[in-house]
Amino acid sequence: MDLEKHDFQLEELVERIRNNDNRLVALQVPEGLKIQALEMIDAIEGESGARVILAADPCYGACDLVHDKMKMMGVELVAHMGHSQMNIDSGMPTHFIPVTYDGDPELAGCMPILERHREIAQSKMDSNTSGSEVSEEEAKEMFLDAVGRSSTLEGIKLGLVGSIQHLHLLEDYKNRLEMAGFEVVIPVGGERLTFPGQVLGCNYSGDEPTIGHYLFLGSGDFHPIGLVLHTGKPLAMLDPYTGDSSEMSFERIERILRQRFGLIMAVGEAGSFGILIGEKPGQMRRSLAIRMKKLLEKHGKRGYLLALDHVSPDLIDFYPVDAFVNTACPRIAIDDSTRYAKPLITPYELEVALGEKKWESGYQFDEIP
Repeated sequence: MDLEKHDFQLEELVERIRNNDNRLVALQVPEGLKIQALEMIDAIEGESGARVILAADPCYGACDLVHDKMKMMGVELVAHMGHSQMNIDSGMPTHFIPVTYDGDPELAGCMPILERHREIAQSKMDSNTSGSEVSEEEAKEMFLDAVGRSSTLEGIKLGLVGSIQHLHLLEDYKNRLEMAGFEVVIPVGGERLTFPGQVLGCNYSGDEPTIGHYLFLGSGDFHPIGLVLHTGKPLAMLDPYTGDSSEMSFERIERILRQRFGLIMAVGEAGSFGILIGEKPGQMRRSLAIRMKKLLEKHGKRGYLLALDHVSPDLIDFYPVDAFVNTACPRIAIDDSTRYAKPLITPYELEVALGEKKWESGYQFDEIP
């Protein structure tokens, strides 16, 4: 990742600090950009005259705000870098600093993948509209998506999405893809998403039935795994940092689903559960946690509500319970479950384990709306 190609867009922050005569400002920076944090502090202090405190704890997104701690230190403004504002009350003045990356990867490597995915979507559309009479079971087999849900496509559009640093590329790539013969849509999600085409690890609400497959502009497989678990649709990936093209294979998703089903089976006889509540402002789902406790009590099991700012094995594995249910960041249970000594499952997976929902109806990705 070439940090020189990042635009940190500090000008508006400096102007806001000057206009409000802020004297003490907190800077919160995501992990991948912290190597630049001291240089940013020099720039902000030099241009604004304010003093800057770096919030040096790990930062996992715009859901992970440090306002209560900073308010106690007398901070007047929090500058949150690299994420967009969510539909949560930050509790104090906050300035979200956009970060964009100047990348221009070639589409050529992606084209065979996209063409193959379009054929998959078209095949599914043809099955939907074949007109021949089939049994309910045959119909379900035809329309199963990658996570086992029965669904019917209404179109084969290519959904173009990306992580926050690359959203400025979407319109240009939409034009390129349309010139290559694809019908492209940049989906608009719910209130948690600020920009068209944006995806979060916990929210992929822009999906709709006319989208038959996706192209993701970004790096890593964090967002792609969530996108396929949520939509069940083919996904190609184009990395603006390296220029590499790839896809999120259904075989990988199937391995994840097998692992999830194994955890559901493992908690079937569990008698006690720790129910994790996230203390981070954008992850706090207290009502969901209480509902899980009531559900466990209904089935004659014990549930203990555990509130944490940061969830990690060393903070929970020692509790004398049989398993854990995660209502904090939805991705903790999916991405990190192998790190824990005891089963760590999602609310949906607990409902399946208790017989309230059926695995055969298709996997339901845990999402924060």
